[in-house]
Amino acid sequence: MNSVASAVIAPRSGLSPLVIACLAATWLVWGSTYLAIKFALVSFPPFVQMGTRFLVAGVLLMAWMRWRGAPWPTAAQWRNALLVGALMLGGGMGGTAYAEQTVGSGLVVAFIAIVPVMMAAGQMLWGVYPSRLEAAGIAVGLMGVLLLTQGAGFQASTAGLVAIAVACLTWCTGSLMSQRGFALAPGAVGFASEMICGGLVLMGLAAIDGEYPVLAAQWPPEPSAVLAWLYLVVFGSLIAFNAYMVLLARASAGLASSYCFVNPVIAMLLGVSLGGEVVTGFEWLAAGVVLVGVVLLLAGRAR
Repeated sequence: MNSVASAVIAPRSGLSPLVIACLAATWLVWGSTYLAIKFALVSFPPFVQMGTRFLVAGVLLMAWMRWRGAPWPTAAQWRNALLVGALMLGGGMGGTAYAEQTVGSGLVVAFIAIVPVMMAAGQMLWGVYPSRLEAAGIAVGLMGVLLLTQGAGFQASTAGLVAIAVACLTWCTGSLMSQRGFALAPGAVGFASEMICGGLVLMGLAAIDGEYPVLAAQWPPEPSAVLAWLYLVVFGSLIAFNAYMVLLARASAGLASSYCFVNPVIAMLLGVSLGGEVVTGFEWLAAGVVLVGVVLLLAGRAR
């Protein structure tokens, strides 16, 4: 908790040990959470699943930080947390879970590799441009995603494709807002406030989508779904999401979003081996192109 707080207060350049640890969390942990979302969908509808996940994680994190003497967020910081949380968690994570109802977890996360392109485009509005090698990595990664969309998975579900496209757009917008003028409370308190606000927005979306009667009809939940939900709370929210927010504060937008290139490979491997998902040879080839993109992106960042 202390390292997370200090990471936002005193950002530094370069690949420090903390940045490397946060990269590992966003790459490996987030790569596995997409399959966990799929397992949790057996008993928890998408918006309810995400809303309860972030509410529980946010309340736990806020209680811990308050117990350690951290100040309560100001009214302006709560407002920013609501705006950023509604976009990143309400739209981004909610849309992702919604898409996984009809599209394989590996293919959903593969599409998310378009995020670095959106992030780079948004950064250019403030005069921040990627290096040539970073731009090449983004281009190659995007090429791999375009190849993936031609596979059977996305062509079979228009609703899933629309949901994940909206998720990418809102996630990028929220990420850029958190960096440009919509500051959260310092450290882990800010992350907690964002998860609480985003969780409340997701619970509202669940009501609009009519998920509560569905949840009641499926109660009690399957044990495997409960375990998947717990994994999402601890590893997906408390660890990986906070790691991503640290990267937004300490690293370039391209490096912070590099998980979008690595996660598809991990998610596809887990989806096939543990989730029984079917991935064609063409889609595996596209995932390989995506992996080349992240290598170029990181090489550009190191240079």
